[in-house]
Amino acid sequence: MTDNFAIELTDIDKRFGAVHANNKVCLQVKRGNIHGIVGENGAGKSTLMSILYGFYQADAGQIDVLGQAYTFTDSHQAIAAGIGMVHQHFMLVENFTVLENVILGSEGGALLAHGLAAARKELTRLGDEYGLKVDLDATIDTLSVGLQQRVEILKALYKGAKILILDEPTGVLTPQETDELFRIFGALKQQGVTIMLITHKLREIMSITDQVSVMRAGQMVAHRDTQATSREELAELMVGRKVLLQVNKKPGNGRAPLLKVKRLSVSDNQGIERLKDVSFELRAGEVLGVAGVSGNGQTELLEALSGIVPMTSGTIEVLGFKMDAKHPLTPDRLRELGLAHVPEDRHRMGLITDFSASESALLGYHTDPKINSGIWLSNRKVEANCQALMQSFDVRPADPHLKSANFSGGNQQKLILAREMERNPEVLLIGQPTRGVDIGAIEFIHQRIIDMRDAGKAVLLVSVELDEIMSVSDRIIVLCDGEISGRIDAADADERTLGMMMANALDPIDPLQTMDDQHASSGQASSQETQA
Repeated sequence: MTDNFAIELTDIDKRFGAVHANNKVCLQVKRGNIHGIVGENGAGKSTLMSILYGFYQADAGQIDVLGQAYTFTDSHQAIAAGIGMVHQHFMLVENFTVLENVILGSEGGALLAHGLAAARKELTRLGDEYGLKVDLDATIDTLSVGLQQRVEILKALYKGAKILILDEPTGVLTPQETDELFRIFGALKQQGVTIMLITHKLREIMSITDQVSVMRAGQMVAHRDTQATSREELAELMVGRKVLLQVNKKPGNGRAPLLKVKRLSVSDNQGIERLKDVSFELRAGEVLGVAGVSGNGQTELLEALSGIVPMTSGTIEVLGFKMDAKHPLTPDRLRELGLAHVPEDRHRMGLITDFSASESALLGYHTDPKINSGIWLSNRKVEANCQALMQSFDVRPADPHLKSANFSGGNQQKLILAREMERNPEVLLIGQPTRGVDIGAIEFIHQRIIDMRDAGKAVLLVSVELDEIMSVSDRIIVLCDGEISGRIDAADADERTLGMMMANALDPIDPLQTMDDQHASSGQASSQETQA
């Protein structure tokens, strides 16, 4: 290995039973550079990084770090070699302070006070040097997601990391927080830190990395200098075919409102208000996007609209039927009226992983006479129903008997989407439709959403992906701390404006201002209002 490389992986091989997760993978990462790694779900990225960080041991191959050969058997050895990893889901104790979280596991011996003082001094130095300042005495649960991520980076640097692996680091950040993170990357790079960035966001790869490597089906298929490639080429290398990165759609044709929400509030089991005075309308023939950092009321909105959780106050009118806190409609009744719901968390609410695909494909629709013979389900009809859904949405493998848990995340998602969308609902509520889904399936899912819109259906799309929101939606509302903090036509939206709305940094708006009011005030869509 030459001194030019921080990491050199040679012929890394790893199998899990019949699955060849890494097949003779080679990778060279230059010192002091930002190196992106991209690939579809199941391409082998996470397995490769887990081997580098000591979570897994390779069946064969060689690992060289900063000029020295290693065989890691656990992550402590990788940390000692100068590797740090910031996971997609942060490894922080919420009721501990920043300082306590950073030194956890390396407290400095029996004299804890001495260890804390030394750690405080070192963390202050690191914060000044890399622009990672954060209140060391603040408890984690009081910090924003962006600041929590800073703490994770500080933890790695405090333990001597010269190489940082970041797994989907911007998935829960606002655009402004993403910009700040990239500024931190620049400062780390200037100080000689090597960064390995795993992300599915090709725009970020193009804007921040020096080199990028592409994995497909367990193999490393390409290495590129970022300046010498494009998003289109990277997408094609990832999937093995040309991919349409922008949704091909005509302007929306919003007509009469099919869903009206007025002053909706929802509280959780502890009495904490999660949704506050939310009002909007959703029209036939349009996609209304709901943007916001995860955890700002999107889940409660979807679950209230679909009848899963009770509302505290306000009204919801679906296809002419009104419900309120005293007169709720059940999920079964809403489905009968023509409302379908694709939940945000496919494992918790979308399917039962121990069920076969054919069983998961009928959840919520088991009383349908097309698959139900009296009080008994017809196994033949259940399997035929699943087979038809799999064919329509290209679910692979097309095996109704296979356990739901044995499908990839993208194919699980397509099975749920098929179950809900093939029922031809008038109103579709859809949460995080492409979370954990590879780029080829994203293209397919987006087109199916637009097809529903063009057929005159009303679609409410909740997503933390701003590219998705801007590309698929016709109009957008933004939630911050359970309130609507902004409304905008998708054609007028950009990441900066949506980011300001997500941070509630724009002027407050009247909670009763409907989308009609906004269109009227801007002189737009008057024909739509006339139709309504």
